[in-house]
Amino acid sequence: MAAVDIDVPLETEPQIHNQEDLERSRCTTPQSSPFRHTLTLPHLQEFPSQAEGFKEQGNALYSKKDYSEAFNYYTKAIDTCPKNASYYGNRAATLMMLCRFREALEDSQQAVRLDDCFMKGHLREGKCHLSLGNAMAASRCFQKVLELEPSNREAQQENKNAATLLEYERMADFGFEKRDFRKVVYCMDRALALATACHRFKILKAECLALLGRYPEAQSVASDILRMDSTNADALYVRGLCLYYEDCIDKAVQFFVQALRMAPDHEKARLACRNAKALKAKKEEGNQAFKNSNYEAAYQLYTEALAIDPNNIKTNAKLYCNRATAGAKLKKLNQAIEDCTSAIKLDDTYIKAYLRRAQCYMDTEQYEEAVRDYEKVYQTEKTSDHKHLLKTAQLQLKRSKRKDYYKVLGVGKNATEDEIKKAYRKRALMHHPDRHSAATPEVQKEEEKKFKEVGEAFTVLSDPKKKIRYDNGHDLDDDGCFDGGDFDANNIFRAFFGGHGGGFSFDSSQDSGPGNFFFQFG
Repeated sequence: MAAVDIDVPLETEPQIHNQEDLERSRCTTPQSSPFRHTLTLPHLQEFPSQAEGFKEQGNALYSKKDYSEAFNYYTKAIDTCPKNASYYGNRAATLMMLCRFREALEDSQQAVRLDDCFMKGHLREGKCHLSLGNAMAASRCFQKVLELEPSNREAQQENKNAATLLEYERMADFGFEKRDFRKVVYCMDRALALATACHRFKILKAECLALLGRYPEAQSVASDILRMDSTNADALYVRGLCLYYEDCIDKAVQFFVQALRMAPDHEKARLACRNAKALKAKKEEGNQAFKNSNYEAAYQLYTEALAIDPNNIKTNAKLYCNRATAGAKLKKLNQAIEDCTSAIKLDDTYIKAYLRRAQCYMDTEQYEEAVRDYEKVYQTEKTSDHKHLLKTAQLQLKRSKRKDYYKVLGVGKNATEDEIKKAYRKRALMHHPDRHSAATPEVQKEEEKKFKEVGEAFTVLSDPKKKIRYDNGHDLDDDGCFDGGDFDANNIFRAFFGGHGGGFSFDSSQDSGPGNFFFQFG
């Protein structure tokens, strides 16, 4: 049975709360209600059998599930004989089937006021309380039924349902206090299975859905309530909360203000409104400072904005990314990477944070991490710009895994041909195996390896074509420009030092410093 409120003119529901109201109703002309008989009550009261006729017609319509028409006939019966508890009880049952539980509650309460021993009246009152989420009141009603009829199984079961509902409420309150919002949603889902018309439970669930970032679900719940009651301050607050957490701060403030207009003491709406305005102002200050190239001030303002509301995931993700951008300008690259990571943890679809972090990885030569981020970006948005960034990172990664021939020779990437030759001469003599013939086998092996690397570096960097391909990241082994496996460093050494075919020795009597070698040709 879906819980749907139906708006009805107030005059269609007689508000009778005491004996004075009952007496007054006898003298009231009922033409103001569209559901009442055209005769006046004094005339109708002369025909109690006519009231019974209306009731029987209502019963027939009820059995056919025509609850709206049944309601009309029960209303006529009540107008005819307003002191009959069963008529109010029957109309309460009809209103319950129409999911108009608040009106059904009023009729049930009127029924038991007229007849305190009316067991069905107490049972229906309890069910209405339960559907509306009033577990304590429901339990009292079911206890009354059990006093009248101790073996009533329906009352026994409903009383257990009321106890279960109270337990779900307790668990939800504890979960909310501990910020375990998933637990609260779980409890409210089960509570709403028992209390289908409880707006309070729906609002609590919607608020927790918003706090979990499940904004469409939260908005749907709040909107359903607002369709039934456009002045519901709690629903207005939740609607504003969703907009606030989706970084639509101006619209959010409008809903918070509207909620406060409906309920000036709504503390949650007041706090959220204050936070929204403060967050917007601080973020805008930071943006302006960044535009003015005042990066230190921007960094500090973004930091202050992040402290305003830890729950605002989307806005905080943007603030982290903004602070990372300011940090990168200040050469705080590691902190910038951390801020981008924080932004991505809050919003793993935030492309700008991936791009910013990837650039910071590139600047710190962490190419594998940069490639990973650019791949994520390109998978999400296959643009030509993103493809270019990915290829550039992949090229840099490939370069980083090769030997750095500039580093092997000890020269910069812009070294001239003459500087490369001088560097080779120095390093080749330093690591030549003959110079280390008296060293331990381990040292000889290491120096021979370095001697070979120096020869490889010189072979590539001294050849303009090979140097260009190397600088562009091409694999020289794969395209045949250089076969490092069959490379002979001694041939390069001999060619460089004059192409002598004889032996080459180092005079150990000479100073063995890198610049003081004595050569003896055989």
